[in-house]
Amino acid sequence: MNTGQDPKKIVLINTVLYGSTGNIVRQLKSLAEKKGMQAYTVSAYARNSTTEYGENDIVIGNYFDRYLHIWLSRVTGLSGVFSVYSTLKLTRRFKRIRPDVIHLHNLHNAYINLPILFRYIKKNNVRVIWTLHDCWAFTGRCPHFQMYECNKWMTGCFDCPYPDNEYPIANRDGTKKMWNLKKRTFTGVKDMTIVTPSGWLSGLVRQSFLGNYPVKVINNGIDLDTFRPSNGQFYDDMKALGKHIVLGLAMDWNKRKGLDVFIELNKMLGDDYRIVLVGTDDALAEELEGSGIICINRTSSQKELAELYTAADVFANPTREDTFPTVNIEALACGTPVITFDTGGSPEIPDDTCGIVIPKEDIEAMKQAIISICEEKKISSGDCNKRAQQFDRDGKFNEYIKLY
Repeated sequence: MNTGQDPKKIVLINTVLYGSTGNIVRQLKSLAEKKGMQAYTVSAYARNSTTEYGENDIVIGNYFDRYLHIWLSRVTGLSGVFSVYSTLKLTRRFKRIRPDVIHLHNLHNAYINLPILFRYIKKNNVRVIWTLHDCWAFTGRCPHFQMYECNKWMTGCFDCPYPDNEYPIANRDGTKKMWNLKKRTFTGVKDMTIVTPSGWLSGLVRQSFLGNYPVKVINNGIDLDTFRPSNGQFYDDMKALGKHIVLGLAMDWNKRKGLDVFIELNKMLGDDYRIVLVGTDDALAEELEGSGIICINRTSSQKELAELYTAADVFANPTREDTFPTVNIEALACGTPVITFDTGGSPEIPDDTCGIVIPKEDIEAMKQAIISICEEKKISSGDCNKRAQQFDRDGKFNEYIKLY
């Protein structure tokens, strides 16, 4: 371990180095290095990724190993028990690196052998920080269970109500074995701190078999230099409609993200309103054609996204399952009020000065809240932006550096 003279060595493990969690890992690595630490990332082999790997970026396994693990997980319902050789190879490399801290992020999606990884951690008494981005760590399979109103994770999973074809896909119910495997594997670490992005998730952790570990809340943050009130072509196009703009954004539009709610709102709101959905695909855009809902499949930059947030009169987020959606913060940072269902960590982001929290499934209340915000204009852009300042990315990342 570190003698106090050598730079502290940090290893960050996540499924990927792209997307929301991957970007967090990359940025934490960069900040740790700026603070004089020696930082490494560990991620899964990704065949279709355009990820560029730099110095001290470690990839687990290869094409054959990764997709064999995925296939076996689907067939057996067991995940994180394969990739034996590649995980042993990783722990041998750890013996050379001698990490002071291992910072875990997402361990799901079939790329690492969980018992082997934690056996190394326990045997060598490595300090662990584990950021949970969802509930997977203490369930038999699912990353979220709110839509299915299932609390079996509290005492032991079995007869899982979670659909077989939802991530992570499984052709048989292995939740009882996986819940017990996770409990044996994840408990008994001498020095582990659990970090959650929301108070809501920290409360669930304390009710789970991970509840004996210290739990710290570090909210997700955003880049406030990028997300701020912005003008441009996208902004001009939205304002040219001459309507109250109700904006929604998701990377995968489905019932979990409240697609059906927007379809109902579109019928309930008058002609003075226009719903704009960002992140749709061609199939959904074709399905909604003629409805009056504007579909924007993608934007080419975060600047364009900031323009859309700025042009909107209100950002609606009828999510039914979410840990701590940064889209809420992005909207506020661009001066746009937020309306959200009271689900997960979503209601922890807006306060009374910048948004309205609606009881889950109450579409009528969401409609009335939209009308109130758009027509009474009691919420100012400045109050929204002021609230967003509490979620500055640099400040949140520095909280991790203090933990390191």
